[in-house]
Amino acid sequence: MDQLANRKIIHIDMDAFYASVEQRDNAELRHKPVAVGGSSQRGVVAAASYEARQFGVRSAMASSVAIRKCPDLIFVKPRFDVYKAVSSEIRAIFAEYTPLIEPLSLDEAYLDVTDNLKNIASATQIAEEIRAKIQQQTHLTASAGISYNKFLAKLASDFRKPNGQYVIKPSQGLAFVETLTVGQFHGIGRVTAARLNQLGIFTGWDLRQQSEAFLKQHFGKAGSYYYTIARAIDNRPVTPDRLRKSIGSETTFDQDLITETDLLAGLQPLLDSVWRLCERIRVVGRTVTLKVKFADFEQITRSRTTLGPLSQKAFLDRIGIELLSSLFPLSKGVRLLGISVSNLEASDYPSGQQLVLPF
Repeated sequence: MDQLANRKIIHIDMDAFYASVEQRDNAELRHKPVAVGGSSQRGVVAAASYEARQFGVRSAMASSVAIRKCPDLIFVKPRFDVYKAVSSEIRAIFAEYTPLIEPLSLDEAYLDVTDNLKNIASATQIAEEIRAKIQQQTHLTASAGISYNKFLAKLASDFRKPNGQYVIKPSQGLAFVETLTVGQFHGIGRVTAARLNQLGIFTGWDLRQQSEAFLKQHFGKAGSYYYTIARAIDNRPVTPDRLRKSIGSETTFDQDLITETDLLAGLQPLLDSVWRLCERIRVVGRTVTLKVKFADFEQITRSRTTLGPLSQKAFLDRIGIELLSSLFPLSKGVRLLGISVSNLEASDYPSGQQLVLPF
């Protein structure tokens, strides 16, 4: 445990990344409420500038709700190719300090700088240098959290946002956690927080009073995780090039669809998108999951797991189409379709190799 307590972990989180890139590249958007995403009735906010957040606009919010909260909100279409290019610049800066980089998304990553390439003893100094280089090279700001484990580092990066950093030392971890509400814990969403509240658990201190057996009884395997983080314990290493748990794509239709022909046509671009990403990052999966959201917002999923990896696109297409076809006839329209592949592993199959369908 002493060795784990001596680790130096930094969590870097870009400030309102997508929206900040748009404001950087378009002077007319600066200091104005900006949302990246679609402005249509079915649109969703992918990111919001800090000016928009002051009105309560948040990512994943329906665009119609966002406009009601902020009538002057300016919508900008996302430019993911630009965001990816900027993200690559930022990761190159990380790589000057350590090879132990675990990206979580385009705009955030964990770094283990316990033993770093510049032999700098202070993780605080490293975070300051990284943030300064990001601002100098990209004209964007980043926030940082520094601690002895990933859980605390991520919490700390939220503590001085935007454009700040915060340190949680080993001697401070337990006291820091016990003052938080359970809803502030990363890994505890609104539904779980409400269930904890119903059990009389409101803060980190309340959570620490519970036995692991009690938490597992109510929350299954996740109960063990809640038990450890309430004690400021997180032994997970920073894992470079970690394998994603799933790859998925979904779309919300402008009009509800109900015919099998229309829905199969809507599904095909999603299958194409998922397969392209699998090829790009060289992974294959064994479980295909179809997500369907109906016009009345009821949501269902249907999954199928194969004996072997889906090494050809035809296999993915076949399963996705069969999962969708099994739902017909439908009694109500569909507003959203999604397809994802999970149980991923590194791909060892040469392109075009013919294999037996792995059912």
